[in-house]
Amino acid sequence: MDQKKEELSFKTAVAPIAVFFMLILYGLFIHPQFVGGGMLPVEIMVLLAFSFNSISLLSHGYSWKVIESHVSQKVKEAIPVVMILLCIGVLIGSWIVSGTIPMLIYYGISVISADWIYLFSFVICILFSLLTGTSWGSAGTIGVVMIGIAQVYGADTTITAAAIVGGSFFGDKLSPLSDTTNIASLATDVELMDHIKSMLYTTLPAAIIAAIIYGILSIHFGNTVVQDIQVNSIADSLIDLSTIFHFHILLLLPLVIVLWGAASGRSIVLTLLFSAWTAMMLAFISQDFSIDQIFQAFNKGFDQSMIGEYQVKSGVIAILNRGGLYNLIEGVVICLLIFAFIGTLQVTDAIQRTLSSIMNSLRSARATVMTTLLTTLLVNLTTSNQYATSFIIGEAFKKKYDQLKIHRKVLSRSIEDAGTMMENLAPWTPSGIFMLSALGVSAIDYAPYQFMSLANIIIAMLYALTGIAIFKKTENHE
Repeated sequence: MDQKKEELSFKTAVAPIAVFFMLILYGLFIHPQFVGGGMLPVEIMVLLAFSFNSISLLSHGYSWKVIESHVSQKVKEAIPVVMILLCIGVLIGSWIVSGTIPMLIYYGISVISADWIYLFSFVICILFSLLTGTSWGSAGTIGVVMIGIAQVYGADTTITAAAIVGGSFFGDKLSPLSDTTNIASLATDVELMDHIKSMLYTTLPAAIIAAIIYGILSIHFGNTVVQDIQVNSIADSLIDLSTIFHFHILLLLPLVIVLWGAASGRSIVLTLLFSAWTAMMLAFISQDFSIDQIFQAFNKGFDQSMIGEYQVKSGVIAILNRGGLYNLIEGVVICLLIFAFIGTLQVTDAIQRTLSSIMNSLRSARATVMTTLLTTLLVNLTTSNQYATSFIIGEAFKKKYDQLKIHRKVLSRSIEDAGTMMENLAPWTPSGIFMLSALGVSAIDYAPYQFMSLANIIIAMLYALTGIAIFKKTENHE
């Protein structure tokens, strides 16, 4: 096996990575923009890349048994992600049928002004994700509520989704409870609080810029909305929600369970399931749905047909047609396929060989930090796994940072700037898949408005070019 690896040229080993990005570029950008068709399915693009690399490996003498072994091992690593996707689907369905999400939407549209809808979506997700340390949990719970409120107001759900995603990842990045934050710290041997303080240099200015833009967009929407239509829509929505669902304070219990589970470091899968089963009990006790309908909401999501003969006055109930175990099945398929493709890359250590060839050319601190950002972005978009990216980049660059006397907290920060914060902008990554499934908006659509991540990476690159915040080991920036 080792002999085969040595026989492969560098170009041959990394060719599958180039093919993968060419397919993505064509399917998601060139085809819809210049050929005139729609975006091609991401899962088919990934399957083509998988097939190309498998055939290439077979033609170079690798047996299918060896390829299959690597693929199987990598797909096993996708199981935790798949479980979270499935559990979030169940959670959304259960929170709707129990009345938790309808109640939060009801009081949300009673309190939140349309003048600040985008900014509020951004800020509340920042607060929620800081408390929980999870971007997925924030977007999949309070984010779903904000999307519902935005739809009632007639606001742009694409911009709302972008604000939700940006706010969720701000907290995910800076919360000491976040798994990616702890992993980046661990992978680079940097103290957790040093890592978080270093990230403030890029993340806080980006958040301020994003908040200003969302505030301006909110005011613009509030000034252009037709007030009479809005008032009527809100009144009808409140009537529909309060007639179909019975609200009381215990419906907040599923939300409290998620916050408690995140704060206490419990398993995210078990926390989500505990919250979902609690919501099921509340649905039995509080709502008028039958046992069959409640289980249906868990299985394939809530459906407007469950409300019986009541004549709906607004479109708010149609907004609730989501959730369920099978709601995220497309995301599960893409996730499994992308991990299978990554497994074929590992047969030849394509990613490690690419990094090794780059490392030898680095001579200055600025070039090293900029290269860290670019390679982190490449590795993250290729592996679709921030955990793997943190360890791959951390291991590859630690010695180079030490040689150039750059503090490793710059390395850990760069890994999150170009990894954690950028992953949600790609529709084939687990984060991109999740956001589409939970919020109903593709990463391709919300990416131009996701000002948090866009401003963050621009600031990080400007720092790399100018030398700002590239801390040296001898400097006291603790």
